[in-house]
Amino acid sequence: MHKAISFALLLLAFPLTAPANDYASRPEAREFARELAGESNFAEVELLSILAQAEYQQGVIDSISRPAERELTWAEYQDIFLTQERTAAGVEFMSEHRAALTQAHERYGAPPEVVAAIIGVETFYGRITGDYRVLDSLATLTFDYPPRAGFFRGQLKQFIRLARQEEMEITSLKGSYAGAMGLGQFIPSSFLNYAVDFDGDGFRDIWNNPTDAIGSVANYLNEHGWERDAVIALRVEAAGVPRDVFNVSPEPGISIAELEASGMIAELGNLDREQWVTPMRLVGKRGDEFWLGMRNFYVITRYNHSELYAMAVYQLSESLKKAVTPSDR
Repeated sequence: MHKAISFALLLLAFPLTAPANDYASRPEAREFARELAGESNFAEVELLSILAQAEYQQGVIDSISRPAERELTWAEYQDIFLTQERTAAGVEFMSEHRAALTQAHERYGAPPEVVAAIIGVETFYGRITGDYRVLDSLATLTFDYPPRAGFFRGQLKQFIRLARQEEMEITSLKGSYAGAMGLGQFIPSSFLNYAVDFDGDGFRDIWNNPTDAIGSVANYLNEHGWERDAVIALRVEAAGVPRDVFNVSPEPGISIAELEASGMIAELGNLDREQWVTPMRLVGKRGDEFWLGMRNFYVITRYNHSELYAMAVYQLSESLKKAVTPSDR
């Protein structure tokens, strides 16, 4: 993955004249190149030569238009991620990478089972990391998906910077339809901000190095406010609580005390009743489920802004915690 050649030499392999139907020939892409050249030390011709390699992918547009988090209920969504196969693979992953997971827990506070669960949900522990060239995905979404073109324009800029900074061949990097990469599926901005060289070999390789991926996921959680040894989520009885307090926002916005006053019943132990939480109502296998997401649940949603995603990570982590023997933690 890592090439001992300069980014400038890589560009020599790229044609400087794009076919008429290539991205580099489009006015909006040329404007992108001028803009990034003005913000950085890239030459405009270098950037156009990169864009000339990008290919439109209809599959990217199709996939981003129907994400599972918006299409499925919790009853359906959990069937994808809360399976015996994924738990068994997670136990094996945790056993194989016990040292890295333990070190990440010590340094960043995120429990081994949570880090493993994120990698398990994202890529089935590295089995499914994405088959799209990241350059194609990000160019397609930048120039041919107006609803989120601004966001992906920024990610395309970051991706080009990433390839130069990490001395990687820009056309070889693969990921998801949305440009997420590696075992932990980091978008380019997350890679630049949170990926770490956790094994100290001089490279941040989240594609092929599980140790770097583990450290990077744990660092991401830590940087977003993970609270060591704190509760993540709690199921409650909330039949008498007004429905309009549920699913308002992933960010905690109401205290436990206020919910108790409304009729919520839960085994709260010594939890601070003034703690703010996220009340959730999910459509489960047997009807409505009511949950409180704590601060750490919200941190998981910073990874993917979906309550379904965060709940899948939480429940998979609980399954892994129960299944893994103490010697494998």
